[in-house]
Amino acid sequence: MPSAQSRRSTWLWAAAIAGYAFLYLPLVIVVVYSFNDSRLNAEWVGFTLDWYRKLAQNSEMQSAAANSLIIGFVTSLVSTALGTMAGVAMHRYRLRLLPILVLTPIAIPEILMGVSLLIFFVLLNFTLGLVSVTLAHIAFCIGFVAIVVRSRLAGMDESLTEAARDCGASPWQSFRFVTLPLIMPGVVAGALMAFTLSIDDFVITFFTAGAGTVTLPLQIYSMIKIAVTPEVNAVSTLLMLLTLFLIVVATKLSPSLLRSNEES
Repeated sequence: MPSAQSRRSTWLWAAAIAGYAFLYLPLVIVVVYSFNDSRLNAEWVGFTLDWYRKLAQNSEMQSAAANSLIIGFVTSLVSTALGTMAGVAMHRYRLRLLPILVLTPIAIPEILMGVSLLIFFVLLNFTLGLVSVTLAHIAFCIGFVAIVVRSRLAGMDESLTEAARDCGASPWQSFRFVTLPLIMPGVVAGALMAFTLSIDDFVITFFTAGAGTVTLPLQIYSMIKIAVTPEVNAVSTLLMLLTLFLIVVATKLSPSLLRSNEES
């Protein structure tokens, strides 16, 4: 007769499998049906690569993907620089107002932030377009980078920075040659997170994009309003692969940066 511990373990495994199936089974279905030789996703007809060929010839989709990549790249650079500074400031100075200012954009609902940014741009008479979307994404991603960098700083030995200052290094030199190399894995992880959040954001982009500005999520949304075709599944699969690639890069790059910093 199975013991109570074994029964508990069985139920835990069953709950874990059910949870992961709920999360990942829809993604598997999207990938599989991107190769379906039918315009309807009602049933599997056969294997084909035509939807990826049509996707490569779709100029509107290519333009939307280019816009998303440009916005994501600029957002990643700027938000990483500002988020790193914000994370360092929150860790060192313990100001009460600073965490509220930095973390509020990631705590409030995205739809509220999108509407508030839209009103802000309208009040400034700012033309909506790629620039407005990029500024909105930067404001949204700074908090995520700051959290990652602050967590990295929390595990750093502050005596190293103090030793550098005792040896005559200026505050900038101690940050440049001591603090920054030690927190570089967190900075890289924050940059990749900002890029991922920017490239697949829909809600904030929807409110801050102009009439002629289309990003990849907006283009996908305009396509699925009619029907979810295998072409939508194909672009979703490519976007998923890009996200997984960035996660793998962050996982592989952070330990290597940490090892190189320890060796130096």
